[in-house]
Amino acid sequence: MEYPPNYLVMLPGPTNVSHRVLQAMSAPVIGHRSEDFWPLNKRIQEKTKKVFQTENDVVVLTASGTGGVEASVLNLIRKGDKVIIPVNGEFSSRLADLIDTIGGQTIRVKAPYGEIPSFEKIEEAFENNKGVKALYVVYNETSTGTRITWLDKVSDLTSKHDAFFVVDAVSNLGGDELPVDKWNVDICVTASQKALAAPAGLAPISVSARAKKFMIDNPPPTLYFNLPRYFKYYSDKTETPFTPALPLYFAFDDALDRILEEGIDNRIKRHITCAEAFYDSLSSMGFTPFVKPDVRSRTIIAINYKDNVEDKKFRTLLANNFKVLVAGGFGDLKGKLFRIGSMGEVSNYHVMRTLSAIVSTLSIMGINTNTDALSVAEEKLKR
Repeated sequence: MEYPPNYLVMLPGPTNVSHRVLQAMSAPVIGHRSEDFWPLNKRIQEKTKKVFQTENDVVVLTASGTGGVEASVLNLIRKGDKVIIPVNGEFSSRLADLIDTIGGQTIRVKAPYGEIPSFEKIEEAFENNKGVKALYVVYNETSTGTRITWLDKVSDLTSKHDAFFVVDAVSNLGGDELPVDKWNVDICVTASQKALAAPAGLAPISVSARAKKFMIDNPPPTLYFNLPRYFKYYSDKTETPFTPALPLYFAFDDALDRILEEGIDNRIKRHITCAEAFYDSLSSMGFTPFVKPDVRSRTIIAINYKDNVEDKKFRTLLANNFKVLVAGGFGDLKGKLFRIGSMGEVSNYHVMRTLSAIVSTLSIMGINTNTDALSVAEEKLKR
């Protein structure tokens, strides 16, 4: 079998995974209905709660982040339910479409791509729409590199209107601030292959006591994504109702250890520093960030192309000549920007190798850049 090259994967997901975590997948095959599985599942539950900073129940689905988000919708939203959702990118738009598809009624608070709706607009949506069931928020819009900055204010608002608070943190939990219990998040969804730095294929979800009660009292119209079923199986025998991806469980167990060994606060600081190094260095090269500083993502670096940089040629040269992978834009933004995933294992090495490869690629394309661009990043990374 021929394997692909060993790339530096600077995508918005999947991201780089340590050798230690990858090796964990070579653990012997065990039965998921056996005593061998129970301690593994229990460890994952306990460590996932620490990373989410919650005492709430946790479910780890064998699914992508999209599967986890869909599970949150299927288990909470029913036909006719009103749901407020900020829409400012591809993934928040998809989520709103999903809610509408299953019969919910979305109240979309829109903002141009690269911006976020203000908290005042969210308050206004609640005041103008009585009986709202939930507020759904895509915390970190992967398609544009924007970050919602007012999540810590939401709890009082949703409590006042007796609404659930649901956060899609697929592309930043583990790399950005999100204390689930402190912010009173009812459902939080993420994915293994992004800031958690594990292989793709798992979607951890935390569920508050009141959200859990609703799901149990109002069983969802789904089998595989039936979260009450997962609660019961874990409570009865520390098992899952369906066959989990066991190699991914072993890898995820080790990835969680790495996060907790580093410490959540230290990890967040590292992500902030690496993101600042990318933004500052790329700006010194003559690029402009797609998003204004106050709402920029700490894990997805979205950068506008210069007029003389052609998207496909730029990313192909990066991949073929320097084995560095970055992503292009979505939809209307295709060909207009590129995105760097600065998350998970990201460190000084990842930042400097990526920036050096960009400088060299631009040189091959006949585009001169500021020779101090790398020094700018180095200075930022000294912290």
